[in-house]
Amino acid sequence: MNSHHDVLIIGGGPAGTSTASLLAEYGHKVLVIEREKFPRYHIGESLIPFTFGPLERLGLIPTMKKSHFTKKYSVSFVQPDGKRSQPFYFFNRYDRETVAQTWQVLRSEFDLMLMNHARAKGAEVREETTVTKLLKDDSGRVIGVEVQTKEGEKQHLLAKLVIDASGKEAFSTLREGWRVKDPYLNKVAVWTYYKGSKREAGIDEGATTIAFVPDKGWFWHIPQHDDMVSVGVVAEGKYLSRDGVKDPKAMFEREIRENKWIEEHLSQGQSTGQYWITSEYSFHSKFGASSGLLLVGDAYAFLDPVFSSGVMLALKSGVLAADAVHAALKANDVSPERFAEYGRLMREGVENMRKLVYAFYNPNFSFKDVVMKYPDAGNEITDCLSGDVNKDYSSLWTKIREFAPLPDSLPYGMPMAA
Repeated sequence: MNSHHDVLIIGGGPAGTSTASLLAEYGHKVLVIEREKFPRYHIGESLIPFTFGPLERLGLIPTMKKSHFTKKYSVSFVQPDGKRSQPFYFFNRYDRETVAQTWQVLRSEFDLMLMNHARAKGAEVREETTVTKLLKDDSGRVIGVEVQTKEGEKQHLLAKLVIDASGKEAFSTLREGWRVKDPYLNKVAVWTYYKGSKREAGIDEGATTIAFVPDKGWFWHIPQHDDMVSVGVVAEGKYLSRDGVKDPKAMFEREIRENKWIEEHLSQGQSTGQYWITSEYSFHSKFGASSGLLLVGDAYAFLDPVFSSGVMLALKSGVLAADAVHAALKANDVSPERFAEYGRLMREGVENMRKLVYAFYNPNFSFKDVVMKYPDAGNEITDCLSGDVNKDYSSLWTKIREFAPLPDSLPYGMPMAA
């Protein structure tokens, strides 16, 4: 069965549905193909301040403000001995009523909200439908996808453009041979959920806490609604599996004892009993587009979770992609070159955040040392960590390189010439 749309989108997560919402709003015929049935579980629950812009563009800020998602005003850092930094309040840098107040979300609910929003804007969404192959013409141009319904029926769907928003699994990236691991960022994460554990008081109740363990490892502690906390540990695999430990629960429970603040906060709650583990999750796509194909969100690149940039980058890429695709469709020209500026902006944002992640993991580096020597660097560090990633930070990188080496930008993410 052939079905023709303007745009087919693989994946119904934040990148795919934000792209779909705006393209449908522009009047294009859009189909989102999602393998699972929503709501579905997903990690990546802490939004950073500059998620506000894409959410505002989507018209979702009023919905978020009325939601029961936990409000987040700050981030704090805790040493292994339990000493906690003063919280870094976003409203000391940004407007308190807009950018400075963000949220800790339950992704099953948040992503369903985004999907329903796309439907309300006029996008078609098919759940429990698996994309099995990219369809190409004789020139190699992507012209659609083959899908399999939950009943097992195969269908061919055609479109002027296919957008891959398949997340970390990166459907097209793998099949096209474009996936490249980050040269350094190959951590392991183990996480679970606690109910009834200790929280900070007042405005700090929803704060993200980064709690350090030895060997540059760290815990995230993300308070959510309904008295739940998302809590996980990230470190090198050889550290977490030392002494032959392989069970995720055993890894996690051993690390609790490595940070006094985490130990104290989790002593009052109970784990829900399920533990997840993932490894070597940082990667990049060599290309961001090819003839008939465009990548958005995690399919384009996925960084380390330490600064919670994933959802912001996914939504930002969705907004940028939707505007670029709309202009391309309007011009009746969806050649890869049309998406060069999209690729440049995405790569710039990823590389700026990536540099701070590299610095963070350097054993001799501390943001505090940089700010002590260069007080004016504090605002720039805050801006980048908050998600204001498309700025010229060259002066900041010069300062940070006095304390730690930073990586060169990777030559990836631009369109592949037709």
